[in-house]
Amino acid sequence: MYKQLIRPILFLFDPEKVHYFTFSLIRILCKIPFVASIFRSIYQINDTRLEKNLFGLSFKNPVGLAAGFDKNAVLYNELANFGFGFIEIGTVTPKGQVGNPKKRLFRLKEDKGIINRMGFNNDGIEAAIKNLKKNKHKVIIGGNIGKNTATKPEDYTEDYLQVFKELHPFVDYFVLNVSCPNVGSHAKLNDKDYLVELITACQNQNNRFKIKKPILLKIAPDLNNTQLDEIIDLVAETKIDGVIASNTSTTRDNLKTSTERLQQIGNGGVSGQPIKNQSTKVIQYLSKNSNKAFPIIGVGGIHTAEDAIEKIEAGADLVQVYTGFIYEGPSLIKKINKAVLHKL
Repeated sequence: MYKQLIRPILFLFDPEKVHYFTFSLIRILCKIPFVASIFRSIYQINDTRLEKNLFGLSFKNPVGLAAGFDKNAVLYNELANFGFGFIEIGTVTPKGQVGNPKKRLFRLKEDKGIINRMGFNNDGIEAAIKNLKKNKHKVIIGGNIGKNTATKPEDYTEDYLQVFKELHPFVDYFVLNVSCPNVGSHAKLNDKDYLVELITACQNQNNRFKIKKPILLKIAPDLNNTQLDEIIDLVAETKIDGVIASNTSTTRDNLKTSTERLQQIGNGGVSGQPIKNQSTKVIQYLSKNSNKAFPIIGVGGIHTAEDAIEKIEAGADLVQVYTGFIYEGPSLIKKINKAVLHKL
């Protein structure tokens, strides 16, 4: 029904406007008596064989929603009804910011992909906390954190630490987003020495809390083997809890979308099917060359159950969807969980 009827209508309109319209629609529907329970009965699979214990957390299933969809933590309670094992909110920055100028979100329909240059648009840490105080604890919540665009390089760490400290009581794990291509001046965030400094600072802050939260690093799919070796060394050196592979890509290779259309769109990170193989190769390389030394969450181009299984077989412990959720609809989560059970 979604792909045949709902998606064609939604895809007639501007992607960003549709995003917020869909948010409002889901919230309204879930307030109607019994609708949330109907969603759960349709989309959820509750089977203990799907449970996964990772970095001290127990995930009820291995399928999560990637960051960027629920930036301000306004819809995670309702989204939990669709069967996710975990939901990542953010990217959250210390201060609210409008992000890059619109239009900044584009569909690549022929490629089943998206290009975005949102620029960490979010309402800031205070708004996120206000919304997270409404948590009904239906699902594990991850906090994806970043810096404000206007922050000077010497103050990057302070931005991350502020969000980490204030968000700590309200999320189950953290993700240091250092790989988004849509925020200015990320050169420093790709420097290994700086990453050691940033991770260590967050870990020191983490140790001040009675209950420590897992910290993960989100990396780009465009890293070469030498850079991936540095990531493996970085994880070994810092003992960070895991890696999310991967973020959006700046490459435009092998796209069906015309060159003219891509030039019209301009800069931005590609997500969805076009980066599926890139992401899987990164997962495979990290897993193989580290001797599976750390947990990996696989994300990038998962549009079918087979795509998810491919990521898991490459070395991912958990998977996340985003663009696939938009193109394939909420039934994708159930299909992946069914495939995992079948594989078991």
